Amino acid sequence: MRERKEHLDALAVSLLLACCLFWGFQQILIKTTVSEVPPLWQAAIRFVGATVLLWVWCAVRGIKLFERDGTLGAGLLAGLLFAGEFTCIYLGLRDTTASRLTVFLYTSPFVVALLLPRVVPAEKLRPVQWVGLVVAFAAVALAFSEGFTGRSTPRQLRGDALALAAGVLWGLTTLVIRGSKMATSSAEKTLFYQVAVTAAVAPMLSLALGETWSLQYSGYAWLSIALQTVIGAFASYLAWMWMLRHYPATQLSSFTFLAPLFALLFGVLLLNERLTVQLLVALTAVAVGIVLVNRKKPAS
Repeated sequence: MRERKEHLDALAVSLLLACCLFWGFQQILIKTTVSEVPPLWQAAIRFVGATVLLWVWCAVRGIKLFERDGTLGAGLLAGLLFAGEFTCIYLGLRDTTASRLTVFLYTSPFVVALLLPRVVPAEKLRPVQWVGLVVAFAAVALAFSEGFTGRSTPRQLRGDALALAAGVLWGLTTLVIRGSKMATSSAEKTLFYQVAVTAAVAPMLSLALGETWSLQYSGYAWLSIALQTVIGAFASYLAWMWMLRHYPATQLSSFTFLAPLFALLFGVLLLNERLTVQLLVALTAVAVGIVLVNRKKPAS
């Protein structure tokens, strides 16, 4: 078994950058597909597909998913938290703007930094790392600050609350994974709990909300869903679960601040959105924050 690292190495940084790049691009995919494919039905297709892919992957590689190893309770809890996170995201987008939702969603690293050290003392951040975390979050808030102009309506505040709930659920999912027997479980089994539970929950919620089901969509919509499934819900999340097993979760979480900024950059490149000074400043500040969070402890 590969030993747990105390700091992120070149492999972890490379995987994190690749994941955050795609997660940013994925926001563009969802944004341009949701008008054609209802959100929770879109999520249902995505996670059913990811569950099948992961099952085939494990069968080919001989990875056991159903043996008793004491992870069932924690795994189901992580799956429900994961499903709840995505439900809050999709429902929140009905009531608030994507920019406001993004800022509240990325409170997740603070949940991890505050709660995880109570379970895993080695994950405790030093003061300079807390400064880095605050700088990175402030940079994301700056980049999306235009979405906070104007007076908030009760409906928008409800969407903001759902977004904040999604961020908390994301953080709690990480806490359950790192603070239970799942910390030593395979990345495949850890992910299987989450995508399989979501694949079961999302269709029921879609029906409850009265979404119309269909498979008659455009080629672009199916390409979008395929990318979200194969790269997003399968490959990138599998890489994330593997990293959670081998690297400090608090340091990993700091990198996720790059994802929404990459989404803005893709908006500039693919949707002809305006490149602002705020975005450039935010990218620089997030980089500084990540460096501070991942700064090694001085030798005593």
